[in-house]
Amino acid sequence: MTGKLKKRLYRIIVSAIFFFSGMILPHSLLPYLHEILLISAYVIVGYDVILKAVKNIMRGKVFDENFLMTIATFGAFALKDYDEATAVMLFYQIGELFQSYAINQSRKSISDLMDIRPDYANVKRDGEIVTVDPEEVAVGDEIVIKAGERVPLDAVVTSGRSTLDTSALTGESLPRDVSEGDAILSGYINLNGLLTATVTKEYGESTVSKVLDLVENASSKKSTSENFITKFARYYTPTVVIAAALLATIPPLVLSEPFSGWVKRSLIFLVISCPCALVISIPLSFFGGIGGAAKRGILVKGSNYLEAMAQADTVVFDKTGTLTKGVFAVEEICPAPSFDKDGLIRAAAFAECFSSHPIAASLRKAYGMDIDQSLVKNVSEIAGKGLSAEVDGITVHAGNKKLMEEIGVICQDTPDYATVVHVAYDGKYMGYILINDVIKDDSAAAIADLKASGIKKTVMLTGDNKAAGERVGNMLGLDKVYTQLLPGDKVDKVEELLKEQGENSKLAFVGDGINDAPVLARADIGIAMGALGSDAAIEAADIVIMTDEPSKIATAIRISKKTLSIARQNTVFALVIKIGVMILGALNMANMWAAVFADVGVAAIAILNSLRALNTSKL
Repeated sequence: MTGKLKKRLYRIIVSAIFFFSGMILPHSLLPYLHEILLISAYVIVGYDVILKAVKNIMRGKVFDENFLMTIATFGAFALKDYDEATAVMLFYQIGELFQSYAINQSRKSISDLMDIRPDYANVKRDGEIVTVDPEEVAVGDEIVIKAGERVPLDAVVTSGRSTLDTSALTGESLPRDVSEGDAILSGYINLNGLLTATVTKEYGESTVSKVLDLVENASSKKSTSENFITKFARYYTPTVVIAAALLATIPPLVLSEPFSGWVKRSLIFLVISCPCALVISIPLSFFGGIGGAAKRGILVKGSNYLEAMAQADTVVFDKTGTLTKGVFAVEEICPAPSFDKDGLIRAAAFAECFSSHPIAASLRKAYGMDIDQSLVKNVSEIAGKGLSAEVDGITVHAGNKKLMEEIGVICQDTPDYATVVHVAYDGKYMGYILINDVIKDDSAAAIADLKASGIKKTVMLTGDNKAAGERVGNMLGLDKVYTQLLPGDKVDKVEELLKEQGENSKLAFVGDGINDAPVLARADIGIAMGALGSDAAIEAADIVIMTDEPSKIATAIRISKKTLSIARQNTVFALVIKIGVMILGALNMANMWAAVFADVGVAAIAILNSLRALNTSKL
């Protein structure tokens, strides 16, 4: 509990002692002591409310809850209702204490969650290790990260091997092994070994700095619900003050009744009308939702984007790097008669052993054994077709169909959905190898999860040929696939899809955030996938998925829907209770105690409900 909260608690305790002493003291014992104790209790607990009301009036901000409480309690004193006036202020402050504590706990949860800011960096200078502020480290400096320390800046490992905890950025508990040549990001925690790394970005441009900036500024972009509450409070409070004034004056004049009874009704009416339950709980709901999403490795740039996700009914995907890994891998090995798979992949891997092309790398990886390069001679590239090489003194050709035709080898018909490497050994056809972009492990489950979450249409845009694109679409269960698209064509296609959207529905585009910036910007919601460390992704997207998992999109939708549901629950609950009790108060069927519940009690319940938005572990 903070110092301010402790002071408020002490004031409440002292005030409560005075209040209950005044309540139990017989009036006849000391005629004025009862009033003195109650007034003292009121001043101790309520002086700050009165001061705030006066200051706000001087600033031109008349109609706030401090003004309402001051007018209501002063009116009760004027009617000689000392006990009710003091009780209202006392319980109002108890409610404020509870609300402040709840908000602090919520902020603390998010602060703890985002406690990834590095305190220092160990820099190698003149042969010694110097501890400095991360902001003092330059690109190219060598830093040392010891076991248990947080990685201070984005860097590349130059020596050492270790396991890193990436959960602060990605929300994933599975540690990641790194060694020489691997990129590491600020915010990771080194779990065991000693690492030396070269800094690649200044602190202000580092991943941890950008992540913190995103979360800290998310509250500046308000949702429709928050904007509604702001506008609502602007008109609501003056309206109820005017209504209370009319209630205190018109009925007694028309009905020729004493003013005192109607003034009391108007005071009760004012206490009930305090809008703090709405003003506090709605922003707190979205604050909690954004924090809960960050805990799952989903960064949302503002409440408006979190709210928009709940309205999404179409999700459009880029293929490469989003639904697929963007990495070539051998999918199938198809030997010709009289040859086997092992011999086919060996011949291809040896022939390609000197090549740096991704296809060559996939062949060597599929072979999975050490390659004695001394056995490979006379390697010759054949532009646009493939290559030839002597392996164990035998000529091997590896390449496309045109290469086979050039050397007079008849090859088999092959599928057109993958890259095909035909292999000939000593002029004889050995078979072919299919190489394809690898589909991410959770892509199919992610599409099914999106449909279960209420998404009506899933679409994929790709530059691949029709056969390759539609094959991926069928494997993943996508509703529609558009192929052979250039980057500009993707923007046009999203424009077409946006025109098909309903008035209250949204379209989300999911891309890798680097090549898809124009489409990310054009969609209702731009989602950058696997964007950890990508400046372009963080700049272009509205929501950043920090890992390579498409399944996080459905998680973001569920978090959005839960947050929006909580905000609506609070709005409806607060308005129904308040309006109901206000009507009862106007009809003289509710006293000050009911008014206190309608204000403090409703706010407390709404805030407790808002805190549920922080819990996203089961979504």
